[in-house]
Amino acid sequence: MNKPTHPPTPHPPTAPAEVGQSLDGLDPRRLAERAFTGITEPHILREDNAIVCVIKPAGMLSTPDEKGEKPNLVSWLAAACGTLVYPVHRLDEAAAGVMVYAKSAPGAAALTKSLTAGEWEKEYLALCHGDAVETLGTPAGTLSDLLFRDAARNKSYVVKRKRKGVREALLSYRVLAVWQSPLCLSLVAVRLATGRTHQIRVQFASRGLPLVSDSRYGGGKFSPTADRPAGGQGHNIALFSYRLAFPHPDTNESITLNALPDIPL
Repeated sequence: MNKPTHPPTPHPPTAPAEVGQSLDGLDPRRLAERAFTGITEPHILREDNAIVCVIKPAGMLSTPDEKGEKPNLVSWLAAACGTLVYPVHRLDEAAAGVMVYAKSAPGAAALTKSLTAGEWEKEYLALCHGDAVETLGTPAGTLSDLLFRDAARNKSYVVKRKRKGVREALLSYRVLAVWQSPLCLSLVAVRLATGRTHQIRVQFASRGLPLVSDSRYGGGKFSPTADRPAGGQGHNIALFSYRLAFPHPDTNESITLNALPDIPL
């Protein structure tokens, strides 16, 4: 009988300072109020005959919805590049950050194959309510859970036992900063080893560290007068895909993309 396979333990994420961003002087209240919303329009980072790499703003879908009514990056890129593009991974509508699209079906197949083989590196910045070091017990480590996705409600849950529809979720994290006053917030870098729906959001929320503005998982809208969420459904959450590395589908060249949210200093 074959033994079950498990995702490999990911390496610690790259600190933003290593890609050109200093955290000195960050104002946590302004950071929470902005919730990483400084990027309001898509921005192409790199383009060649096979791929186009872009920063997705929060509030825009990474793929078209069923009715094709909402703004989405596939349609935007098709117009901007003058050619069809093919999605190979997703980013939550309410999140922002770096993505890559293929310009052909074979290119999409090659990227999907390398993604499935674990050859990609996907790293994120998350701003959480609470003291992540105190709650998690260490400033760097891994989180491992079993997740069940309720497709009807578009929500994922941490569960205790394997059953139909339950999948393993694994990530590594590094706490970059914790502010105790005027409100308790943590800025965390995350590297995914698996890519489950809402994975970062639910794994941190289940430990009492909901992302700022993420009302679906207990974060709610940020209240300037309190250190906890005020409730309500916002259009963005404090989650940003800041580093993406993958092999080029044609040349196998290692491509690394870095970008950061408009963090107010």
